[in-house]
Amino acid sequence: MQGDGKNRLTVEIYGQQYRLSGKASVNHMRMIAGFVNDKMTEIAQMNPRLDTAKIAVLSAVNIADEYARLRQEYEQLLKLLQEDAKGNEDE
Repeated sequence: MQGDGKNRLTVEIYGQQYRLSGKASVNHMRMIAGFVNDKMTEIAQMNPRLDTAKIAVLSAVNIADEYARLRQEYEQLLKLLQEDAKGNEDE
């Protein structure tokens, strides 16, 4: 860790080296890089003729879709919990 409070590490994503820095833990950054690498590899295996840029964009779209779905589910769960808590207050 540097004096600025950021962690730095080099990761490999789809055969390329990237230098990451951030306040997240090194383990978290490795996990995220691994997730992106796995998604790019999955897309490339399903579409072997795509170039790296298209694989990266399709991976980003897939990850964004997954994030949006999870966020929607999270918001629905929060709403249910709030309704349940309000129902318990009325008793």
